[in-house]
Amino acid sequence: MSRHIKITAAVAAAALLASACAQGSATRSVSGADGKVTLRYLTFSAAPDHVKDLDTIEKAFERENPNVDVVVETAPFDQYFTKLQTSIAGGTAPDTFELNYENFVTYASAGSLLDLGTVGGDGDNSVYAQESLNAFKRDGKQYALPASFSTVVLFYNKDLFKAAGVAPPTAAWTWADEQAAAEKLTDRKKGVYGDFQPVQFFEFYKTVKQAGGEFLSADGKKAAFNGPQGVKAATWLVSKVGKTMPTEAEIGGTADYDTNLFKSGKLAMWHNGIWQFAGLKDVPFEWDVVVEPGDSAKASAVFHNAVAASSTTKHGKEAWAWARFLSASNTAATTRIRSSWELPPISDQQLLSAYLQDPEPANRQAVFDSLESIALPPVIKRQQEMQDAVTTELSEAAAGRKSVKEALDAAAAEVDSLLG
Repeated sequence: MSRHIKITAAVAAAALLASACAQGSATRSVSGADGKVTLRYLTFSAAPDHVKDLDTIEKAFERENPNVDVVVETAPFDQYFTKLQTSIAGGTAPDTFELNYENFVTYASAGSLLDLGTVGGDGDNSVYAQESLNAFKRDGKQYALPASFSTVVLFYNKDLFKAAGVAPPTAAWTWADEQAAAEKLTDRKKGVYGDFQPVQFFEFYKTVKQAGGEFLSADGKKAAFNGPQGVKAATWLVSKVGKTMPTEAEIGGTADYDTNLFKSGKLAMWHNGIWQFAGLKDVPFEWDVVVEPGDSAKASAVFHNAVAASSTTKHGKEAWAWARFLSASNTAATTRIRSSWELPPISDQQLLSAYLQDPEPANRQAVFDSLESIALPPVIKRQQEMQDAVTTELSEAAAGRKSVKEALDAAAAEVDSLLG
């Protein structure tokens, strides 16, 4: 099988996932006196590194659609869904907004999304990887168009590894290899840490898979993550805290603590997504990425974002046109690839292969290799509540207030109540 074919298959598989976020103002979409439509779009992924890239796409769209003025609004991911829900409940929902796969089911089930098939006309959907398109369908209706996907990889500071005389990570590494290297690379007196992997839902569901377990039962009706594999996965995360990574108290609620730590040259290994590539262009040290280590299995998280339209928008056709352009136009695809702004879920193999030509990081192939073993995120209607419950209990274990087993049992009981 050729690499181009593998890439296409990987993109299709990646569609079964996703990632997130933005805020709206209290204004409604309007039509001006000149008949021009003002279309609001909320996004989390553009700021802070890709605002100019989004502006490039927006301006190109407006040249092709001179009757539409797109107004972009951004908000950080950790605030996005609260603000989006508030705007929808208050009747001030944006016309269009970014939506991740994990929350798609909730919004589609609540009737908050416009069926794009009712306003989309005869658009050629062959430009999308088919499974990416299908990921944002519900009950046979297309409620969003896939716009981007990103994977989580292991970043590492090549200079710190070299200075410590530690061999750099490889795709064959296991948790044990990562732990051994992290211990050698940690120098708390100098404020240098060997590893950073957040103790939270998104890392946990993936490490459960890496440990050979499952987050939910096969029928999806009961939590399964408090079994032996889940305990092993949570222990792996919690055991780093205060040893090879900072404690919650040391982090002190500082926003982007891990990003700043890596950029300052004080972090040897960092579990994070490819959306970080653009922000690392000017760091004063050499760095690269590899597929994340696993335990009994490899499993990589893949996040998928889409563009949805509000079911209350008065400009459905314009909303569809903008969603289509932002997700599938050549301008959008080439802009994303050129700027390392995640990846477009498109079927054009030649455009995707261009991503590998950027020399930094050198091992960009790891991005596509990580798609060969995907850990799908568990998705339920009460998604945010599930994520919060798991993260809260993991934090209790990380702080030493509960044992890992006690924390997971408590989280499982909460998740079972949400599924009931």
